[in-house]
Amino acid sequence: MNTYSDSEIYPNIDKAEIERQYFMRAARPNYETEDLPGWIAKSDEFVSKNAGRLDLVYGPHARNKLDYFPAESNSESLALYIHGGYWQRGDKAVYRFLAENFINNGMSVALINYPMCPDVRFSEIVVHVRSAVKWLWAHAEELSFDRDKINVIGHSAGGHLTSEIMLTDWKAQDKDLPHQLIRSGVALSGLYDLSPLLYCSENQGLRLDKEEVETASPMNRRPESLRPMLMGYGLKEPPDMHRQTVEFYNKFHPICERMDCLGVDADHMDVVNELADSNSELVGCVLDYVLSS
Repeated sequence: MNTYSDSEIYPNIDKAEIERQYFMRAARPNYETEDLPGWIAKSDEFVSKNAGRLDLVYGPHARNKLDYFPAESNSESLALYIHGGYWQRGDKAVYRFLAENFINNGMSVALINYPMCPDVRFSEIVVHVRSAVKWLWAHAEELSFDRDKINVIGHSAGGHLTSEIMLTDWKAQDKDLPHQLIRSGVALSGLYDLSPLLYCSENQGLRLDKEEVETASPMNRRPESLRPMLMGYGLKEPPDMHRQTVEFYNKFHPICERMDCLGVDADHMDVVNELADSNSELVGCVLDYVLSS
């Protein structure tokens, strides 16, 4: 874990370089043929060996569904996983295998789906994710976990959404909720300054404009405090992806109860594989946060 100074922030880059650094699929040509099928196979195997409740409905949209896997032994803590896919692709079913490290360490796990662009506006996505969190909080007793021990973990677009959940004033959402509903957050390879996406081909589906970028970028939030957060990124990811995490860390760690920044020896996709490896440094750090915060 490291602390960073402002002098290590990467400078602005031009449009062509933004495309190179932010179009992740181009950097991983075997994603569709190897990575994705491999994750699906691992998830199918995990589901075949573990009792879970699939496709629980948390809202009216067709993608307002979540999976729930209880810990192997009685557990009070919950890890909520938010998948990536540039807010346009992906499904919780692909990532069910990630639950194994957590249920083996005494945590129950929920994985959510959420509406995606272009079916909804970008800024609407976090509204649905908040609905999932509120549903889990309300159904904690039924699912047998402590509503005061909800932890959120997300990768890529899920890292962005994790930061949004951590920055949420829950009392403003609902007077019956606590101000800080989440115990800890783990944001991996997320985007917190969305302005580069205006110049990336991924924006064809996202349909972001300058106004929405301003309101939807977590870097523009000004909370008074934050619960514990672990920020992570792949050391083999493009430099501007590093900048995204480092800038978030530098801005928010002074007001955070606890915040660390971890560079993982992986590219963007392999961060997911590191999260599945029970012996990885990343898993050790994540478990430290979600079990002890």
